Amino acid sequence: MRQKVATIQDVARLSGVSTATVSRALSHPDRVAEPTREAVLRAVRETGYVANPMARNLRRRRTGSILALVPNLANPFFSEILSGLASVLTPAGYGLLIADTHTDPAGRLTYYLESGLADGVVVFDGTLPEEALATRRRPPVILACEWMGETLPSVRVDNAAGAEIAIRHLHEMGHRRIGHAMGPVGNVLTESRLAGARRALEALGLPLREDWIFRGDFGLASGSAAAMTWLGLKERPTAVFCASDEAACGFMGALQHAGISVPSDVSVVGFDDIEVAAHLVPPLTTIRQPRRQIGRRAGELLSAMIEARALGGPSELLPVELIRRQSVAPPPPGQGELP
Repeated sequence: MRQKVATIQDVARLSGVSTATVSRALSHPDRVAEPTREAVLRAVRETGYVANPMARNLRRRRTGSILALVPNLANPFFSEILSGLASVLTPAGYGLLIADTHTDPAGRLTYYLESGLADGVVVFDGTLPEEALATRRRPPVILACEWMGETLPSVRVDNAAGAEIAIRHLHEMGHRRIGHAMGPVGNVLTESRLAGARRALEALGLPLREDWIFRGDFGLASGSAAAMTWLGLKERPTAVFCASDEAACGFMGALQHAGISVPSDVSVVGFDDIEVAAHLVPPLTTIRQPRRQIGRRAGELLSAMIEARALGGPSELLPVELIRRQSVAPPPPGQGELP
């Protein structure tokens, strides 16, 4: 015998409220008084009612999906941010779709934004064409980690302040000859971290010599290339601040293969505090980004924009933290001062 499927009307009848109140209690529980909410939830359990998300989204003219545009899914940096994002979106009834902007042509950005594929978009790639994101046919958009001017809301850390903290820590440990392994030229994170490093060094009365700036990107190979350049210098910096933990990993690994000891011969500081940083030998001193919090706040702000049917919203700047580990030590004897 076929069992009757419970309906929202059954829940309303059993809990003694209207179907509109049932719907509100399930989709926006914070807007319903606690006794009413408890009565509705009790009726849901007793009837076995299961909401139809497709029908609900159709009524609300929504897809029930959020799209995340990530520049490189292979980069472990993004995993915890995406986890934080999902921790907010899933309870709110959204599914998370992820697209890699490096494997998908940039020309598909317009399709992502104007196809109605998602109710909102989280952008992790600040190199995407800003004019495409400016179209009014798009859903609400928020940037995470990177940013584009001040026109779009974003959740990010104070990158320049993080770089200053790294440089000042190296200075406190006795280093006066400090180099910097950069990220990709033109990237907002690269420029902000370089500016912070310069500002700290100038305040301390120290130079950032051009031959101590190692240009590259945020990847392992870039850090390894910086190490090869460092090895070829006649006058070497006794400490290097790397613009990412991945670059720091590559830098340390290449030096260790060449017989150079970290931190006895050179100290290294990274940026991000990815999971592997604590497991290196030696463990990496780094600037921690609260990545899960970045994801959560991006999800919360985007959800609020969707509810308000707003294309714009506030931005948030989150603090960073110095994580002291064993990749930093005082400079080698006799190398504590500038040449």
